[in-house]
Amino acid sequence: MQYRPVFSDAAVTFVVSQTRRRQEKILHRAQELARYPFLAPDFRSPDEEGRAISHILIEGILFSFWVDDAVRVVMIVDIEEGK
Repeated sequence: MQYRPVFSDAAVTFVVSQTRRRQEKILHRAQELARYPFLAPDFRSPDEEGRAISHILIEGILFSFWVDDAVRVVMIVDIEEGK
């Protein structure tokens, strides 16, 4: 069974603010991330709950996420333009 992406409110807000073409690109990259959830992140940082959030830059898009193995999801907590 494959992992699937799940988006936080902040991530959804970012996606819907983009053009249709950019939305499709972001969603495609999120699907790729879910297929390979254990890629080495560019960096990690703790969230407010102490959970390790992974950050990875994919084609100019910075995804912030954590992986829940029990339910096989990649929880995408934030998406922003890469810097």
